[in-house]
Amino acid sequence: MRIDLSPTSWGRVIAVTAAGTAFFIAVAFFVDSFNFPYLSPEALWRAQLTDLMLPLVLGGSFLFFLMWKIRQLAIAQRDLSIVAATDSLTAVLNRGAFSMLVEAYLEQTRKQEQVHSGALLIIDADHFKSINDRHGHDCGDQALKLIAQAIKGQLRGGDIVGRIGGEEFGVFLPGVDPSHSWVVAESIRRRIREMDFSPGGRPCPLSVSIGGTSFSGPTTFEEIFVAADRRLYAAKSNGRDQVSFDPTGASLVPSSAIVH
Repeated sequence: MRIDLSPTSWGRVIAVTAAGTAFFIAVAFFVDSFNFPYLSPEALWRAQLTDLMLPLVLGGSFLFFLMWKIRQLAIAQRDLSIVAATDSLTAVLNRGAFSMLVEAYLEQTRKQEQVHSGALLIIDADHFKSINDRHGHDCGDQALKLIAQAIKGQLRGGDIVGRIGGEEFGVFLPGVDPSHSWVVAESIRRRIREMDFSPGGRPCPLSVSIGGTSFSGPTTFEEIFVAADRRLYAAKSNGRDQVSFDPTGASLVPSSAIVH
C-alpha cells in the first residue's frame, strides 16, 4: 500500500516526523559514542537513555508541530486555489480557470507526437433575460444552478466544465470523437429541456442552445472557442433549443457541416 505523502496528508507529517526524529537520535548517539568507552555501566545506560529520549521528546515534538503547521498551510492554499477557480453560484470553474485548464491540455498535446482529439461545447441558456424579468434574479440564479447540475450529470470524470459568461457555460471533452461529442451535447440539451423548474409554483421551461466543434491534432483554445461560438450563433439563429455542431474541426468550418 502506497503512503500518501502529499503536502495536505497526515502521511507526510508522520513520515517526516519519524525520519527526522530517527536522524536526531542517530546524531546524538554518534556524537556521544566517543565517551561511551570511558563510562561506567550505569553512566553508559543513563547516557544512552538521554541520547534516545532527548531527541525523541524535543526533536520529535518540534518536527511534528512544524509539519502540522505546514500541512495546515497547504490545506489553506489548496482551498484558496479552489475558491479562486470556482464560480461561486454554480460551483463549476470560472472562465479564467476553465480557459487555463483547456489551454494547458491543448499545449501539452501539441508537444506530443500522437494525434489527440476532443471537442468544445458552448452552452447558452435560452431567453434567460426574460426569466430574470418575469421571476426575479433569485429564480434566475436557481435556473443557472440547475443547468450547471444537469451539465455535470452528463459528463465523464475527465471532462471540464466552466461558467464562461452570465448564462453561458463551456464544456471541454478531451479524447472524444465528433459523433460522441454530439451525443453528449444532445443529452445535455434534452436533460435541461426535461427538467421541472417551477419557481413559486409557476412552470418555467428551461432550454439551451449549444454550439460545438471538434478537433483532431494541434490547436489552441482561441481557435476552437471561435469555431464553437460560431456554431452557437447558428443554433440561436435557427430557433434555439438545439445543437449546432461542427464535426470537421476548428480549422475547417464549412456551413454545410452543421449538424442539428
